[in-house]
Amino acid sequence: MRIGIVILPEYRWWIAEPKWRAVETYGFDHAWTYDHLGWRSLVDEPWFGAMPTLTAAAMVTSRIRLGTLVASPNFRHPVAFSREVTALDDVSDGRLQLGIGAGGTGFDLSVLGSDHGTLRDRTDRFEEFVELLDAVLTRDETTWKGTYFQAVEARSTPGCVQQPRVPFLIAANAPRSMRLAARFGQGWLTNGDRTENRADWWRSVATLSQRMNEELDIAGRRRDSIDRYLSVDSASFYSMDSVERFRDVVGRADELGFTDVVAHWPRSDGVYAGNESVLEQIAAEVLPTLRSNTW
Repeated sequence: MRIGIVILPEYRWWIAEPKWRAVETYGFDHAWTYDHLGWRSLVDEPWFGAMPTLTAAAMVTSRIRLGTLVASPNFRHPVAFSREVTALDDVSDGRLQLGIGAGGTGFDLSVLGSDHGTLRDRTDRFEEFVELLDAVLTRDETTWKGTYFQAVEARSTPGCVQQPRVPFLIAANAPRSMRLAARFGQGWLTNGDRTENRADWWRSVATLSQRMNEELDIAGRRRDSIDRYLSVDSASFYSMDSVERFRDVVGRADELGFTDVVAHWPRSDGVYAGNESVLEQIAAEVLPTLRSNTW
């Protein structure tokens, strides 16, 4: 079991830098930030770009893997985005994991005056986004045309440090997106179903995990050929409320076959509110047991 943590891109760098350094010092395996133009209740609060933030984080770390949780086609074009991905993979010396998802119907679209479209429209667009991004990152030159995106002789030189491209971590709960994860993903991310009941949430996670097994079977892939990430703060509780709760969350995820758990750096108030002293306890008491296989 590997443990990752999300640091929201809401801090000026002099505040954010020590947090990114600490993630590596504490022994976490990967670190992430949100890729949005603004997010939910924090839309009127300070917010910075994901790719510059991760580039800065790459310069002050050397071991942990870094990624977006998650980038989407809401405001990105695969051709332009591929250049940012290639650059970040280079700066991080091959430590980038690209989290990508369909995107929601919130601020990322409304701020651009875009039509949200139907769920089917958003899924169609996401499929094109993933397919074209994969093509541009793996081919020397790509000409491609879909309904939402196109490319004309797009180049990839010099290509990714990681070959044939950076790993895709595809966020998916619905069948079509899960099929996309089974086809293109090196990792699959779920946050379970939206529910206020903790037991119902865990049941939904178990159901989604089994569905992912079925999609991998259909795609002709081994079930262990894809890493499985669980975003554990999407339920009606915060995973780092206490060391005991975090141990329980990691144990449940492990029982369901997840290879990775992703939590959030505690904030002072509001969403993901918590105490950094608990994070420090988890780093001191829980992470070493995972590294020594004594969990």
